[in-house]
Amino acid sequence: MDQAQLYKLFTEHPHISLDSRIIPENCLFFALKGETHDANFFASDALENGAAYAIVDNPNVVASDKHIFVDDVLSTLQQLATYHRNQFNIPVIAITGSNGKTTTKELVAAVLSNKYPCLFTQGNLNNHIGVPLTLLQLNATHRIAVIEIGANHVGEIKKLCELVLPTYGLITNIGRAHLEGFGSFENVITAKSELYAAIRQNTGKVFVNICDDLLIKHAGDISRVTYGIDPTADYRGEITSRHPFISLDCSENCTKYKVHSQLAGSYNANNILAAICIGRYFGVAVNDIIDVIESYIPRNNRSQIITTAKNQVILDAYNANPSSMDVALESFSASPGQPKMCILGDMFELGEFADAEHKAIIGKVLKAGFEKVLFVGTSFSLHKIADPVCTFIDDTIEAKHWLAQQQVKGFSILVKGSRKMRLETLLDEL
Repeated sequence: MDQAQLYKLFTEHPHISLDSRIIPENCLFFALKGETHDANFFASDALENGAAYAIVDNPNVVASDKHIFVDDVLSTLQQLATYHRNQFNIPVIAITGSNGKTTTKELVAAVLSNKYPCLFTQGNLNNHIGVPLTLLQLNATHRIAVIEIGANHVGEIKKLCELVLPTYGLITNIGRAHLEGFGSFENVITAKSELYAAIRQNTGKVFVNICDDLLIKHAGDISRVTYGIDPTADYRGEITSRHPFISLDCSENCTKYKVHSQLAGSYNANNILAAICIGRYFGVAVNDIIDVIESYIPRNNRSQIITTAKNQVILDAYNANPSSMDVALESFSASPGQPKMCILGDMFELGEFADAEHKAIIGKVLKAGFEKVLFVGTSFSLHKIADPVCTFIDDTIEAKHWLAQQQVKGFSILVKGSRKMRLETLLDEL
């Protein structure tokens, strides 16, 4: 079956499933292979459960004309997504970056949705499977799309951009993330810059933080719109309050306005300004943008402020890398509220850089002068030091028992660590 024939089937059955247990009636089931399972062997189950067709790449499971055999199911899914994307002549904005891309995507999508029917990436479905699934949800009602793109190897963003064909792009920042996969910070720069290369090739436009010299350098001669705290930016903002949430005085041309967000951490100022920049570029009214941003409440353990019966907690435990740790600690240190406590979990996917990066974070914490610090995880424990302020515990379960014994009360607490550490489970003791 060629691509055009498969696409005709998709138009007749426009729902996709990858799970034979969750089958929308008359959907197309794509039998992907994972690290621990091969969905080819569940294709017949999917058909029995109501799928119209099952796309498989194992000839041994083909048992009827409802089994469509292809060379590679994943490649077929991706090609179908690009074929579908090409049917739409609408602005497609791709967002990537080492930190803040999901929050920025959520803010941008919320702002644009105020004026346009907008397709946007749900959650963090930003990889080689999530991106095509998102693209396949495009329909005739959409007037704009916001696609989040993630990567942990050089070349991934390039490949995803070949699927998305973005006409606009934004890189939130380039930091020390996924160093194990990328191999070096220089490779992170190369990888993230692949988005700019795609935009340049598509003769598109980029939205750039004018205060980020690295981004300005790599954006080069691409047509751009700028944002940032610098007075030369097209869309400018100055932080007027950091506690408990970020507030900004914003301006563009001769227009000035204030934004009071429900986002914690000064690093979120750039995410807010990016959303303002893109929203204004696409004609969303200032008052509508203000309303959307001020009503946006972070979830999923991202920059959440939670006031408990005992403490005020900044929960930022969805992910962590050296760059995001740096800005979170800097912002927390500068914020009002005393006494301060940090609970920091291990950072993953750092490879040979893990020792140096965890040791560096410990050094920064000591210089910051926090009243109490709990390091959770074996990577931090490898660099355990004897200091009355610091406690080192190997795992989150043990850390929860320790907190229960300590009865921490009256603190402003930053909780930051990689998702695998599950630091949000400590909230019951805070």
